[in-house]
Amino acid sequence: MIPTFTFAALAYEATVAVKSPDERLRWIVTAIFTLAAATDGVDGLIARRFNQQTRLGAILDPVADKGLVFTALILLTPDAWSNGFPLWFPIFVIGRDLILIGSFLVLSVLSHSLNIQASLAGKLATTLQIVSIIWVLSGFQWIDLLFPVALATVLTLVSGIGYTIDGINQVTRHRNC
Repeated sequence: MIPTFTFAALAYEATVAVKSPDERLRWIVTAIFTLAAATDGVDGLIARRFNQQTRLGAILDPVADKGLVFTALILLTPDAWSNGFPLWFPIFVIGRDLILIGSFLVLSVLSHSLNIQASLAGKLATTLQIVSIIWVLSGFQWIDLLFPVALATVLTLVSGIGYTIDGINQVTRHRNC
């Protein structure tokens, strides 16, 4: 759904650029993103509930999550969205994930295998990132965007630290064996 979301978001941005925003497109973009995020969550829930988890799914699911969130963060930063994200938010979220990916690759070389498990803080961070994205997409302005963005940022930081500590502990245990 990422390409569909991207196309619809760019179509909406084009209507904004010509100073004739098509609010129907805004709601279509919001619906596509919300549907993509919700089906991803339901897919994970079903996989856990019916013990249908696979190694491939454990790799592809976070890639799809990050692909959707990164795409939205990048698309929603420009001025085309009236209440888009402050530039520091996507830089922080994407930067943290790139650092974690790089760290994972380095630690994987130092250790035979790392077992990365999603943490509660990581799941909450992703949920708040998605809520923040839906907030911007829908144009809600009854509470300042800074509130969900600040919460998402704090949890993104906490989960990043947690994943880093977990990776270092795994490498340390492996070396001590």
